Amino acid sequence: MRVAFLGSPPFATPVLRRVLDSRHAVTALVTPPERRSGRSRSTEHPLVELAEGRGVPVLRPRDPHADDVLDALRAADPAVLLVASYGVLLKRSLLDLAPHGCLNVHASLLPRHRGASPIQYALLCGDAETGVTIQRIVPALDEGDVLVARPHPVPPDATAGSLLADLAELGGRAAVEALDLLESGDARFTPQDPARATYAPKLKKHDGDVDWTRTAAELERHVRAMHPWPTSRATLPDGRALQVLRARVVPGARGAPGEVLEAAERLVVACGADALELVEVKPAGKRAMPAADFLRGARLEQGARLGGAADGEG
Repeated sequence: MRVAFLGSPPFATPVLRRVLDSRHAVTALVTPPERRSGRSRSTEHPLVELAEGRGVPVLRPRDPHADDVLDALRAADPAVLLVASYGVLLKRSLLDLAPHGCLNVHASLLPRHRGASPIQYALLCGDAETGVTIQRIVPALDEGDVLVARPHPVPPDATAGSLLADLAELGGRAAVEALDLLESGDARFTPQDPARATYAPKLKKHDGDVDWTRTAAELERHVRAMHPWPTSRATLPDGRALQVLRARVVPGARGAPGEVLEAAERLVVACGADALELVEVKPAGKRAMPAADFLRGARLEQGARLGGAADGEG
């Protein structure tokens, strides 16, 4: 089956690789325009490198609905469009371009966690299981009928980065399965139950701000959900930012939210319930380090108070 692929890294790269390794033919890649890093150097784009290495024509439009882009896609003659983390709301001109329409690889078990940040919200909510869904794209947020859904357990130590890597691989396998079903004529689409829908809006930098009034269990999940971006961020008593990269719950510990309960061998901070040990941190302008190394030069004392990032320099 001829496929036009729309996506962006990192999630889309393993998905595209799986499709390229299958019997299906990728006839075009559409991905966002090149971004600049610093004043002149462009950022690496593994998705483009993968496509070009396999001889797939690459389009990098600002607007995928522009006439020249649509003409190029029609010339590629896809039977279906496959989308993985493209980040653009597609209009009818694209949705109706291919005979089999447009499928999306979504990193949750729809209708749970519709939206741009399903991986992070699975962690924030403490889901024991998530997965990927191959759904038909419609002009509404992740509301299309489901063709393939594959579950995946959430490891207790998973971060957004590690879970994304797992789900991207699973998404690639599910995408090939969906294409096989379309090609064979065995595809059966199932409507979603709107009563079960939850939403996972796009994250912003301030979503990483730590709220010490939350329970330690919630904040431990927050640390993992915000890694690698935007990271959980607190503020030290002097107002400097402190990123929290790894943490663990300390059951039964009590204190005012944000109060430093231990600052010798380990860094323990009181929460709304229980406390959080900050295992690995990154002070502003410095490298990531174990909290024990940070404490040796931080002059942070028991009884001091940490704030959320919004209380300081962010």
